[in-house]
Amino acid sequence: MHTLDLTSNSLQGIVPTEIGQLSNLTFLGLAANRLRGDLPQSIFNLTRLQTLSLTNNNLSGNLPLSIDRGLPNLQTLYLGNNIFSGNIPDSISNLSRLTTLDVNGNSFSGNIPITLGNLQQLQVLRLGSNQFTNNLSIPEQNFLTSLTYCKNLTFIRISVNPITGVLPKSLGSTNMSASLESFIADSCRISGGIPDEIGNLNNLVWLALGDNELTGEIPETLGRLKNLQRLSIYRNKLQGSIPPSFCSLENLYSLSLESSGLSGELPMCLGNLTSLREIYLGNNTFNSGIPSSLWSIRRIQVLSLYDNSFNGSLPLEISSLSSVTELDLHGNQLSGEIPNTIGQLQNLANLSLSDNKLNGHIPESFADLRSLQYLDISHNNLSGPIPKSLESLSNLNYFNVSFNELSGEIPEGGHFANFTPDNFAGNAGLCGSSRFNVEVCKMINSTKSSRKNRLIKYIIPPIASMIVLTAIIILLLRHYGRKLSSVPSDQSDLVHLERISYYEILKATDNLDIGNLIGKGSIGSVYKGTFSNETTLAVKVFDLDVQGAFKSFDTECQIMRSLRHRNLVKVITSCSNLDFKALVVEYMPNGNLEKWLYSPNCSSKIAERLGILIDVASAIEYLHQGYSSPIVHCDLKPSNILLDENMVAHVGDFGISKLFMEDQRMAQTKTLGTIGYMAPEYGSSGLVSTAVDVYSFGILLMETFTRKKPTDEMFLGELTMIKWVSESFPGALMQIVDTELLNMDQEYSRFGRDQVCLESIMRLAIDCTSNFPDERPKMEDVLVMLKKINIELHNTMPKCSKNPPRRPPGAPIFA
Repeated sequence: MHTLDLTSNSLQGIVPTEIGQLSNLTFLGLAANRLRGDLPQSIFNLTRLQTLSLTNNNLSGNLPLSIDRGLPNLQTLYLGNNIFSGNIPDSISNLSRLTTLDVNGNSFSGNIPITLGNLQQLQVLRLGSNQFTNNLSIPEQNFLTSLTYCKNLTFIRISVNPITGVLPKSLGSTNMSASLESFIADSCRISGGIPDEIGNLNNLVWLALGDNELTGEIPETLGRLKNLQRLSIYRNKLQGSIPPSFCSLENLYSLSLESSGLSGELPMCLGNLTSLREIYLGNNTFNSGIPSSLWSIRRIQVLSLYDNSFNGSLPLEISSLSSVTELDLHGNQLSGEIPNTIGQLQNLANLSLSDNKLNGHIPESFADLRSLQYLDISHNNLSGPIPKSLESLSNLNYFNVSFNELSGEIPEGGHFANFTPDNFAGNAGLCGSSRFNVEVCKMINSTKSSRKNRLIKYIIPPIASMIVLTAIIILLLRHYGRKLSSVPSDQSDLVHLERISYYEILKATDNLDIGNLIGKGSIGSVYKGTFSNETTLAVKVFDLDVQGAFKSFDTECQIMRSLRHRNLVKVITSCSNLDFKALVVEYMPNGNLEKWLYSPNCSSKIAERLGILIDVASAIEYLHQGYSSPIVHCDLKPSNILLDENMVAHVGDFGISKLFMEDQRMAQTKTLGTIGYMAPEYGSSGLVSTAVDVYSFGILLMETFTRKKPTDEMFLGELTMIKWVSESFPGALMQIVDTELLNMDQEYSRFGRDQVCLESIMRLAIDCTSNFPDERPKMEDVLVMLKKINIELHNTMPKCSKNPPRRPPGAPIFA
């Protein structure tokens, strides 16, 4: 036995000593279980072992002093998130083949060995969340300088350790600048200034120095880090302002400088960084107006500027922040009225404007903020009533308007039934229920006024709505009438043959016998049928008792009548009457991708799975680009991908697809796809574009090469498939891909080639699943990249990483 992989099960108890007797073992994976106790020392004597993966257990004990003698061939060591203790032995530096050392999240103590610089092959070093006590100001403990000899090092994490001293200038050495992508050293006790030499790290993507004791100014040289995506220097003792050179960080995704002692004005050019998604500048002493350019970053998700001295008013252009989910401006000197355009921020979940000098009324447009969960506008000078329309905010869990000058009745519907008197205190003019500790509102008995209000509220709106709806229907009928009349006559029929009768279908399927049932979906069942000419076909019978079945049948007929592509399921004919609707399609003997992927027959070859995905990408690219108008499938998932006798993939099930009109690029629908495969904008707002298929295809890539469903029980809370893959990329990628794809016995160059190709595939999958539709690649680009990966996969040398898929600007790399 060469491989023993028991990752992600529910194993309990101690690790048996007998595993140490498997002398031929090269891969041992016990990660993500519930194992406890000391690790048997016999495991450290598996001399052929190349990978030892034990992360996410409750294992304890010390590392042997002579670990290099027992594990001379070790390449990857994963011990993260256990309770191992003691020192890291100096002998670990003799493991000349070691590429990954992960002891993150344990109880190791003492000093990090400065001999780690001997590990010439080291690529990933995770030492965070332990009790290491190095003083970087003492040469004998300055392990960071020794790491500059590791020419392949891409990732360093030393965060959450009581490491003291100053950062060495050697961090910016030539070796480091050529390879290092992530340096994460937050929550230590590092002091002194940030060395200018860090600006030499040309490939740096993530720099984290937050929650330390750094002093001095932020060096201008950080503006040279053109590839930087995440920068966090929060909670330090800095001074000065944000350097203007930051405006050169064109790929910056997240900027976190909270509680760092910064002051002055924000550079106006920050708004030119269109890649920015998160800005955290709270609890400093910035004292200017908020740069107008910041309101133009339409993809910003978090804008947190609380507890500063920003002045001026909120502009109408605030509506440009169309993607913002959190807007925190409390504790500033903002004045003027809250603009009504704020109601256009449909993704806004948290809004805090408290402790400012705002005046005027609470905008009625707040009722349009359907995603709003938290609203605090307390301690201002707001007047007028609380809009009753806010009762319709179904997600609103926190609401605070205390200490303003509000008047009128406090609403009681919706979530207002859960709010307390503290939420409304300090407003002498408010009235309402006694439970709010306010006066009871005086009733105004005016019959004429009441009749007028009822007329305005209940009679006029329905009449106006009917008039508008009638006009829209007339326009749509005219538009679609012209469109349908323009379809060429040779494409107007769905079928190649005459329609088949209901009785022919019954005969072919033995009266829809369960023995011929191939599969069952949400709106019908698929049967195998043998027709009079001995042709085997599949019959998709729609369950007309299910809501939407009629529409689904009509949609498939409309879309499939003109499509011609080798990777689309071919519709042969149809049967339709008042009580029965069915489509007769090609029969696929190898079933669908879902059943094949999770069956014992699933191929262990990367090339075969990649070929299937190329087939799928070809079909979707045709739908998006190869037809007169774009078609969005809307429900791309393994069960809708069928495999013929040659394992060629065919995309089917167009029941909820969208056929766009000429020049149309986006639509809205109430019909949703499948949970786990739906793009965020599709699931939350029903917005459909070709980008939703790209997102689903990204999930499909991840699932095919990890053999994990996006709805797997392991994905709970904040852990999603996308986060799982992203956080494992690239250093721990081999821990999550399907182990059937990793043949440890093959020659090293071939294994390395497979590994870098899998990395290219997963990088592409991460690109496809961006939260923002505009950041996802087009399907034509996805197809080109997959074909390129496929070509490189069949080459004899490991070249897949020569030109890897590029991440969209601003898309983060997590690790």
